[in-house]
Amino acid sequence: MGYLEIVIITSAAVGALLGLMMLHFLVYAVIGIFARKIFPKADVKLKYGIIISARNEEKVIGKLIESVRKCDYPQELADIFVVAHNCTDATAEVSRNAGAIVYEYDNPEERTVGYAYRHLFRMIECDYGTENYDGFLILNADNVVTENYLEKMNDAFVACGKKCVITSYRNSKNFGENAMSCLYGFFFVAACRLESRGRTVCGCSTRVSGTGYLMPSSTVKDGVWDYVTLTEDWEFSADQITQRHKIVYCDEAMFYDEQPTTFKIMWRQRMRWGKGHMDVFFTRFKKLFVSIFKRAPLLEEQTDYPPHEQGKAKKKRKRERGWFMSSYNMALEVMPLGVISVVLWLVQVILIALSPAFGYDAASVWRMWGIVTGICVGASYVVTVLSAVLLFALEHKRIGKVRFFTLLLAFLTWPFFLILAVVIDVLVLFVKKIEWKPIPHRYNKDEPAATTETTEDRIP
Repeated sequence: MGYLEIVIITSAAVGALLGLMMLHFLVYAVIGIFARKIFPKADVKLKYGIIISARNEEKVIGKLIESVRKCDYPQELADIFVVAHNCTDATAEVSRNAGAIVYEYDNPEERTVGYAYRHLFRMIECDYGTENYDGFLILNADNVVTENYLEKMNDAFVACGKKCVITSYRNSKNFGENAMSCLYGFFFVAACRLESRGRTVCGCSTRVSGTGYLMPSSTVKDGVWDYVTLTEDWEFSADQITQRHKIVYCDEAMFYDEQPTTFKIMWRQRMRWGKGHMDVFFTRFKKLFVSIFKRAPLLEEQTDYPPHEQGKAKKKRKRERGWFMSSYNMALEVMPLGVISVVLWLVQVILIALSPAFGYDAASVWRMWGIVTGICVGASYVVTVLSAVLLFALEHKRIGKVRFFTLLLAFLTWPFFLILAVVIDVLVLFVKKIEWKPIPHRYNKDEPAATTETTEDRIP
């Protein structure tokens, strides 16, 4: 066997191994296409605290509070708390006028939303007691919830024994404003339909994504909130899984989120995500890896069940497998797969470049490598575009109307939107610090989105 054959076989083997490691993501996607978890209607209404962090959100926060108040849920069981974080506008005043309980927190050194949550939970503990609530629902100031949102979240929370974190369907206010907002919309809908939905059906834990999730009040016992980095949602998700607290997806609970519309804002946000993601890898991967092999709670207490209790044993074994996959999923997701992909590609290129030293014709080798690479890239592009088309076909009723050319442009650029994560994974390795900056928001769900391309200068 010659040198080049060894390189080709080794590259194929590594690629096959990586594909096998991630095959379960495809399984989740297929399951998410055809099945979903429906929670029974709860016979009890629990009390919740609605947690909203807002920085200069006077234009949108009123509509969020109004949408919560319009929910088909007893209003005496839903207290709305707003922390006006480093605000220079009338966010606090607008929130108070809308009926929210408002705390103002100014500290330029503590800019991330995690610091705002930490301050707010401390204030709630001091003034109301976190134990007086069954759970806390996290929302962003630009969100709007549907009328049955609280009811559906309550159904899921009660069905899960009031012990799980519940996340929900993230739709977009301005899905069809332009191609950029459309790409973001696809990104979050894909996470719901092709990731979280299948995981919940399989009994595995999913993850939260910034906003739209409900957690038990015990999570912030004594007002403690420890997640203050650039991506507190990744930290929170990783810790919930290593602590064996399941995150469950509720497909029937839907809220709307405003998406960026310019490349500049998208780049700024995704660089922050990338840096935060890398930080979580360095601080959480070891725990996640160890938890893959950790036995589920209570399983150690009894392993030999009598014949009449074999059903209980089977249920616990299923739970064990669920935790294994939950930890495995999260460990893979916090890994810098973009960096790993680039490193493997560079190694392959270097090995091929060395082939002339073993008697191979350089021009022929590179020509063949170019053809194979081109076929693989082209096939990947087509499959990724078709996945976006399929996603829209599945979710078009929820997404709503989108102009044809906006949709077409989003379909064609969807692979680039995803592959950008690889570029960012590499770039953040060379960036020591990224400051958290708020994403500007400007309109509400019942207001039409702009029909022309928006620039950052036009965003207040």
